[in-house]
Amino acid sequence: MRKLLNTIYVTDESAYLSLDNDNFICKIADKERLRIPFDNIENIVCFNYVGCSPALMGKCVEKMIPINFVSPHGKFWAKVCGETKGNVFLRISQIDKFRLNGINLTQNTLAAKISNSIKLIKRSLHDNPNLRSDKDIADVLKILYAGVEKIFNTQTSDEILGIEGFCARNYFSIFGKLITNQKVTFEFNYRTKRPPLDPINAVLSFIYTLYTSEFSSSLETVGLDSYIGFCHTLRSGRNSLSCDLVEEVRAVAERFVLTLFNLQILSEKDFDVQISGAVFLNGDGRKKVITRWQEKKRTDLKHPYLQQKIQFGLLPYVQSNLLAKYIRGEIEEYPPFLIQ
Repeated sequence: MRKLLNTIYVTDESAYLSLDNDNFICKIADKERLRIPFDNIENIVCFNYVGCSPALMGKCVEKMIPINFVSPHGKFWAKVCGETKGNVFLRISQIDKFRLNGINLTQNTLAAKISNSIKLIKRSLHDNPNLRSDKDIADVLKILYAGVEKIFNTQTSDEILGIEGFCARNYFSIFGKLITNQKVTFEFNYRTKRPPLDPINAVLSFIYTLYTSEFSSSLETVGLDSYIGFCHTLRSGRNSLSCDLVEEVRAVAERFVLTLFNLQILSEKDFDVQISGAVFLNGDGRKKVITRWQEKKRTDLKHPYLQQKIQFGLLPYVQSNLLAKYIRGEIEEYPPFLIQ
C-alpha cells in the first residue's frame, strides 16, 4: 500500500520557497521558517503571492512532486508537475473507455454521490433526534432516493446531470439544518460558489479545491490524464477527471465542514467579508481548516471495495488506482466510493 507522506500547505502570502540540496526551504522576510527533506513530501499547495525559485520547481518536477498554486481565497490557479507517468497506451485506453462507457461511469459516479448525501443526512438524523421529525429533511430524502433510481433509467449525460442538479439543489436547501449547534450564528440557505456569500459556502469551496488538487495529483501518479474526464465537460485548463472523482466523495468533505461548525472550530473572526458581499477564509481561518484537514487525512476508514483499512488521505490514490485498473481491463467495472 502506498505510504501517506506530507502535504505542505504554504499559507503565509509573503512566503518564498526555495531549494537547498535535497531540502525544501520556506522563508518569510528572509528568515528560514521550515526545512524538510524532499523524501518526506508528496504534494505542495501554495497560497502565497511571492512564489518559488526555478531550482525548487525543477527539483519538484524531477521528484514528481506537484506544486499547486491557489489564491488566498481558495481559487485554483495553476499546477507545476513532472513528466507524465505511465505510457501513452494507457491514455489512449482512457479516452476509448470514456467514449464507450461514459454514460455508465457517469451514472455510477453520480448515483454514488447522491447515495453518499443520503448517508450524510441519515447520520445527522442518527446523531440529532430533533431532526427526525423535520418534514423538509424527510421530503429531501425522498427526492434523493428517487434521484438514484431515475439516474439508472436515463439514456444521455444531459438527463443524468439534470437529475443530479435537481437533487443537489434540494440537498443544499436543508444543509444548513444539519448545523445543529445553537451557538453557531452563521446561516446557510443555498449553495453559492463564485463567490461564496457566507462562511459555510466559503469553507465548502475551500475544501472542494483542496480535495480536487489531491485527486489531480493521484491521477497523474497512476498514469491517467486528469484533464480528460467522462462526466464534466472537457474544458481547456480544467482537471475534468479530478472533478468527476471528487463528486463521489463530496459528502465526506461536507461532513467534515459540518463538524468544523458544529464543534465551533471556526468563528466570525476567521472570515473576511468583501464589499461585494463575498466571504472568504482569512489567514487564521485557513490555518485552522488545513490543520484539521491534515488530521482527518491520517484517520482510518474501511474501504468498501478493498474491504481493508486505509488512511483517509490515501482515498484519492486508491480511487485513481481502481479507475486505472478498470481502464486497463483488470477489473470489469470501476467501483465508486460508497460511505458505509
